Amino acid sequence: MEAENVYQVFDWLWCSAQLTEKDIAKLPALGIEAVINLAPPTASNALPGEAELVAAQGIAYMQIPVAWEHPRLNQLEQFLGVIKVFEGHKVWVHCAKNMRASSFIYLYRRLYLAEEEVIASYPMSEIWAPNPIWQTFIRNVLSTAL
Repeated sequence: MEAENVYQVFDWLWCSAQLTEKDIAKLPALGIEAVINLAPPTASNALPGEAELVAAQGIAYMQIPVAWEHPRLNQLEQFLGVIKVFEGHKVWVHCAKNMRASSFIYLYRRLYLAEEEVIASYPMSEIWAPNPIWQTFIRNVLSTAL
């Protein structure tokens, strides 16, 4: 894959930074059935026509545009709902740099899989240490949910 920060989290879940056209063409061979894009369409490295490119591969496409400076609980809830809908299917989650995506996956692992911190933090801990905005968001989500 050409995308940065590519990680296979489980046998059914991958995450990365922005996908390229070549990456999208490779998704069917991996059995990917859904792509979730957490970057807004205005992201500096957004791929024009991404939704159409993914759909042309016969893959479901959802975009939940999470503003970098303002992640919101309802966006996380949307993400968790989509993951639940595609339970038992192979899913690829991405954003601009795999910071939003890895953070949402971390919260999924903590909230729904009840994994311990050290396990759930993969791959987020490999990619970045959340900045103060994201630290606050994550802390608030975990404190109200746990």
